[in-house]
Amino acid sequence: MIMPRAASQLLLPANPLFIAFSLLVALLLDMVPLGRQAAMPDFLSIVLVFWNVHQPRRVNVGWAFLFGLLVDVHHGALLGQHALAYSGLSFGAVALHRRLPWFTRWGQALHVLPLFALAHAVSLVVRLAVGGMWPGWPLLLAPFIEALLWPLASWILLAPQRRPPDRDDHRPL
Repeated sequence: MIMPRAASQLLLPANPLFIAFSLLVALLLDMVPLGRQAAMPDFLSIVLVFWNVHQPRRVNVGWAFLFGLLVDVHHGALLGQHALAYSGLSFGAVALHRRLPWFTRWGQALHVLPLFALAHAVSLVVRLAVGGMWPGWPLLLAPFIEALLWPLASWILLAPQRRPPDRDDHRPL
């Protein structure tokens, strides 16, 4: 099998408990009461896209919909607003999951930028369709901030898979 250029080493399998822990931490970061500004990055969407790209069979559109409902309930938003946005985001990430590892982390950030922008646009359209308020122009910064956070999130979330395997003198690899 030809390895992607961006992959410098083989990765160990992802631990399902680490996946769940990272999604829970991202959900809790989104729930921190920081006065929810329009330009605040959505940490849960970054982590969802990452795991949809790297583990599409474990974290799929169904999980994105469930987390979207949890965010809707917490923010007091229209039920289904974030669920719809996260589901579309997840679908786009799964569609990119074979292509994305071939690029560098900054190239990957450019590829996921339209996904983040589309998710924010879907959420905004749903909010405005039911008579919500315009959050302001700083909302346009949020997808760019999320794309800038992509390399850092990728480095952090892949760190447990990069640990060296147990050395065995009898194993050729």
